[in-house]
Amino acid sequence: MRYTWPKFKLCRREQVDLFWSKKYNVKKNKSLPGQHGANMQRSSEYGKLLRNKQVLKRMYMLSERQFVRLVKEISAKHSKNNGITHDTALFQFLERRMDSIVYRSWLAKTMMQARQMVNHGHFVLNGKKHNIPSSFVDIGDKVSLKDKLKNSALYSQNTTETKGKLPSWIKLDKNASAIEVLNTPQVGELGLPADLLKVIEFYARA
Repeated sequence: MRYTWPKFKLCRREQVDLFWSKKYNVKKNKSLPGQHGANMQRSSEYGKLLRNKQVLKRMYMLSERQFVRLVKEISAKHSKNNGITHDTALFQFLERRMDSIVYRSWLAKTMMQARQMVNHGHFVLNGKKHNIPSSFVDIGDKVSLKDKLKNSALYSQNTTETKGKLPSWIKLDKNASAIEVLNTPQVGELGLPADLLKVIEFYARA
């Protein structure tokens, strides 16, 4: 999904840095956007559930159609068939997306940039060209930067510096700009500003 709205306005609406970028520091402006933003209240239970849903959907840059299917069909079926909780399954599918893997490896500065990189065919999956950000990777899969891009200025800094701790399910070979998926994503390892259970409850009420 491509956002064409002002991104800082979206962050102010949710009071969360939705795009994992220091540019969108909502602490500098805590009022909600719009003429009456300073006076808006979020007291209803439904409103709280809606905001949780919007935060998570926008963080991973999914359309409503994509997100509904992921919550109500894909993760629900997987949790039932594999004996895990629905929120765990939802988190795993969100983090197993190709663009999420590229972002979590720090080869991209933001999720938006990771989405663009995959879309433009910068990476190969298990040695084959792959340009679908929404596809899911599996344990043992390897995502590698194309050889001709390894010396690109776009990637040179990211491949020589580590900007944060890598999740336990990812192994990064910085010299080769290659990512290996070691395990399934673990709920709780990453701090999310949204409650997964409330997101599931929102759709259960719909």
